[in-house]
Amino acid sequence: MPELPEVEVVRRGLSRWITNQQVLDVEVLDPRSVRRHRQGPIDFVTSLRQAELEQPQRRGKYLWIPLDCRRQDRGHPTALVVHLGMSGQVLLNQPDALDPKHLRIRITLIDSMSGEPMEMRFVDQRIFGGLYLDRLDYADDVDELIPATVSHIGRDPLDGHFDVERVYRILKQKQTGIKRALLDQSLASGIGNIYADEALWRAKIHYLRPCNRLTRQQIRDLYTSVQYVMKHALDQGGTSFDALYVNVNGESGYFNRSLQVYGQDGRNCSRCLDEGYETTIRREKFMNRSSYFCPRCQPAPRKTRR
Repeated sequence: MPELPEVEVVRRGLSRWITNQQVLDVEVLDPRSVRRHRQGPIDFVTSLRQAELEQPQRRGKYLWIPLDCRRQDRGHPTALVVHLGMSGQVLLNQPDALDPKHLRIRITLIDSMSGEPMEMRFVDQRIFGGLYLDRLDYADDVDELIPATVSHIGRDPLDGHFDVERVYRILKQKQTGIKRALLDQSLASGIGNIYADEALWRAKIHYLRPCNRLTRQQIRDLYTSVQYVMKHALDQGGTSFDALYVNVNGESGYFNRSLQVYGQDGRNCSRCLDEGYETTIRREKFMNRSSYFCPRCQPAPRKTRR
């Protein structure tokens, strides 16, 4: 599933090319991809047609494109929300380009200045993602508009208003393992399995370490590691293991070449090698997925040691 860096790469690509573009036409090729739009496919098409797209925004893994002020929902500003799901892609193409496989929605745009057309295409192999329209509301204590369906999630670690001290106070009340807390989108959004493992390795913390046993400095170091890993991934265009994740130009990211632990089971820990040790990265089952860690760098809590 695309995580924060992958969604941010898509947001940046959209921001460059679609801001201030007008929607000329909308074609829903598979109604399942607009199932989150409660009013149905016809309303989705008619409500979006002729709207002008503003600067794309993001919180965590959620991406949305505000519509111009003329498109109101009972007095509320509205946005086009993009939910990538497991395999969703947003591609920008010229109208004469061949349709990609698994094309679900086609949005034809026209540049208000040049009059040149362009297509924004939503492609989704597994159909877990989709597009829908949602009203924008003010969130938290900051003068910021976000979709109502996104208001339940926390700020992400790259957000300028992210408060690590607040996170620490919450975690001190939890006995759950730290990785489970990292994946809790209501606490801090955008952290998925890949970047959780990478950040925990950098911070030298085992994924089962109880939250309330971590010091304030360890929590700070952990979220600093999260920020470092995500920024590094952004610089390389995100993480691509197959053709399911690409940016708006159809290009893959290369952060998978920099992964230290995720997917590296059976290989030696690079940090241990630098220190003169040969320690093999391990993989363990965790929440219907996997966790990767170095048993020397990230010693398990005593009660979980075998």
